[in-house]
Amino acid sequence: VLAQRALGKENVHVLLMPSQYSSDHSINDAKALAENLGIKYDVVAIKEMYDSFDKNLQPFFKETAPDVTEENIQARIRGVLLMALSNKFKYVLLNTSNKSEVAVGYGTLYGDMCGGIAVLGDIYKTQIYELARYINKDSEVIPVNSISKPPSAELRPGQKDSDSLPEYDVLDKILYEYIELRKGPKELMNMGFDAALVARVLRLVNINEYK
Repeated sequence: VLAQRALGKENVHVLLMPSQYSSDHSINDAKALAENLGIKYDVVAIKEMYDSFDKNLQPFFKETAPDVTEENIQARIRGVLLMALSNKFKYVLLNTSNKSEVAVGYGTLYGDMCGGIAVLGDIYKTQIYELARYINKDSEVIPVNSISKPPSAELRPGQKDSDSLPEYDVLDKILYEYIELRKGPKELMNMGFDAALVARVLRLVNINEYK
């Protein structure tokens, strides 16, 4: 939405890249959004590409259980496709990361972290929801299901962000106090945040600085 409003619909091109784990409603919501904005979109399914990676990695992975590695492969396939179009047609790839996800490492290097500018990089996840509701104040530009459903990377069956992270309304409050206001762990606990949760969030931030 921001790209279309800033650059004009004729200057925005999006890819929908469903995998075997993508829900029908996510694909339909993405199509509806592109159509609402009048922007060009193409659908490139990634299952066959993922299956090829899986097959070629089997000699190395045969005695291991699936984990975040397989999830990251999907994100990296999408990153390769987006960067290929960026290179070929001299596009600037817009990164979709936000401050909450980047702070705690909830993003894949060389995957969904690709891009020349992170349009949402300076706002927290809860602020994105506020922005989406504001954009929809006069009419439904963003399909409401995209705003109301639990956030998910959809990289494995039934996945939700809350499987790996605290709920964003709590996470963002801690991140804001820690990152913006420089509050330490003792100060955060004195504010009423659970000690174990504070320790967990601050550890996530600190170990993901390299990203």
